[in-house]
Amino acid sequence: MSFGLEIDVIVKTERLLIRRFVPNDWQDLYEYLSQESICRYQPYDAFTEESAKREAISRSSDHYWAVCLKENKKLIGDVYLHTRKYGVWEIGFAINEKYQKNGFAVEAVEALVDDVFRNKSAHRVEAMCDPQNIASWKLLECIGFRREGHLLQDSCFKDDKSGRPIWTDTFIYGILESEWHKETKTGISKTVIKIR
Repeated sequence: MSFGLEIDVIVKTERLLIRRFVPNDWQDLYEYLSQESICRYQPYDAFTEESAKREAISRSSDHYWAVCLKENKKLIGDVYLHTRKYGVWEIGFAINEKYQKNGFAVEAVEALVDDVFRNKSAHRVEAMCDPQNIASWKLLECIGFRREGHLLQDSCFKDDKSGRPIWTDTFIYGILESEWHKETKTGISKTVIKIR
């Protein structure tokens, strides 16, 4: 979906435009947030059209970034990026299942992590993911994040059919500003690759 003025764009990559959400994004947002495969590891269930409309409005002033294809400006996913105290940032991401395994998530996450280290005085970026979400933690590792912990049954976002909590584990990842710039200089990372 078109988003209008070029000034909305925050980061450009080879194939992507990364920008703030706008309320009209709800249809593209619904397209992927209604997919069970996307919501499986998220703290919410699949979206309805109405909840997608509310979410697009909420995300337009929140810590979410819209990931759009440069060629047609279609919204294909999002990156959550939020700062906490002392230059520590947290990142998370979701890409429409139709566009996965093309390196778009790598390209978007790398670009935004690079932006916070270069332009926002970030000291550290952290990410958390379910160990069963193999594509997510492989992405983090391929761009230089270090696995720093494995928390056992620490998260509960959903209940089973009996109303009992479904506990899940969490992998904790992190990378420091000094590590990021070292990888940039040595060329270890910062390339678009396919996640298999």
